[in-house]
This record gives sequence, structure tokens and C-alpha cells, in this order.
Amino acid sequence: MTEAPELDGAPLFLLDELPDGEELLVAGQEGRHAVDVLRLQPGERVRVGDGAGAVAAGEVVDAGPAGLRVAVRDRFEVPAPDPEFVLVQALPKGDRGPLAVDLATELGVDRIVPWQAARCVTRWRDDRVGKGVAKWRAAARAASKQSRRPRLPEVTEPMSTREVAGMLAEADLAVVLHEQARRPLAGLAVPASGTVVVVVGPEGGLSDGEVVAFRAAGAEAVRLGPEVLRTSTAGAAALAALSARTRWG
Repeated sequence: MTEAPELDGAPLFLLDELPDGEELLVAGQEGRHAVDVLRLQPGERVRVGDGAGAVAAGEVVDAGPAGLRVAVRDRFEVPAPDPEFVLVQALPKGDRGPLAVDLATELGVDRIVPWQAARCVTRWRDDRVGKGVAKWRAAARAASKQSRRPRLPEVTEPMSTREVAGMLAEADLAVVLHEQARRPLAGLAVPASGTVVVVVGPEGGLSDGEVVAFRAAGAEAVRLGPEVLRTSTAGAAALAALSARTRWG
């Protein structure tokens, strides 16, 4: 594999595995989307990845009922970003959960942790955890394709407050978004490498116990600005602010 080139605007398709060889087939739902929705034609440039950083770049050879046949011209590996961005997202109501995942994925999150905060209205009972996680992972996959990022963010199993606190204690920078915090996120020094964790609470806000536990773990309470954002958009706003200071330069 060669070093990853600059993005050229070519659409990205994701397969569970990226096969070897000079030609590959994008079939199934991905292939139907390429043929029926994007209406790609022979000669157009595309990229095909495995969601873990491996990418094959090439040209469409044929687009038909079987899917998209691609002649591979180059293969490369996209390294994992550094620093790593982790979003701990309290479970929002309704479809705001997948929305939060979608926005965070587009803005560069590397790992998303669903969190059952004390004041969450939404509850993932034991029989709903699998369905909820699957829905969030599907949103992350769709957003990755739309934003043409070759590495899918990991969506973990839900964590308890104690588990989140343990993760915060191991981070290189851990912040908790809080509307009453005095220190702005823009005022913090962001490490050039390591792990940066952002905690976003539920619509009802963080409980006093959660704030105490997270501060004891080394997290800093910060605010984004004068406005109070929805739980589904606050994480994305924080990721954008962090990316502007680290990855987008």
C-alpha cells in the first residue's frame, strides 16, 4: 500500500472486507446505491474501503444489476487520527440519538460511548440495548460514507457513570460540557496526541453526583459559549472546536 493521497472528492463505498486483486465488486446495498442513486458510469473515480483505514482507489468499469465493478489503480492506508476524540453521549430522546451520532461522525469523532445518565428520559432496557447500539452504528456508517471518511468511528456498548469516570481518569484531556461552567473550552490547552474525551449530558442536565464523580476523575467542566445547545448538537460543536485547534490546521 502507498501513502494516503489528498482527498479528491471521489465517492466512498464501504465493504466488510476489502478483497485483494486488480478488480473488485461493490455489490448488495452499496452497489445498488452506486448504480440506482448515484448513477455512476464507467470511467468515474471511486474509492472503496473497509472502514478501518484500508482504501482501494480506482475507476468504474461497469455499473449494472450485479453492482459496481471497479478497476483498482491504487491502495493505501489512512492512519488513525491523533489525538483521538471520544464522545460520551447521554441517551437523547427519540431520533436525536442517531442525529448526535451523525453530526459527531461528520465532525471527526473516533469513538462514541452511549451513556445512561441519571436524568436521561430515554432508557435502554436490557432487551433494547442491542437495537439501540445497532441504530447508532448504522448512523455512524451512513455519516462516514456521506463525509467520505475511511475510518468508521467505534460505537461501544453503553457505559455506567462509574465506567465513564474510569475512562475519564485515563484520558489525556477530559472535559464535561456544562452550561454553568465558567471556563470556556477555547481556554483549555489541547494535547497534540493521546485521547481527548468530551462528555455531553442529557436534556435534564447532569446530576450533582455525576459532576462530582467526573471532576474527581480529573475532568474539567467547560462551556462552549453563551448559548445552551441541545444534547444532540453540543458534542458536534465541541468536536468542531477541538478539530479546528488540532486536525484542521
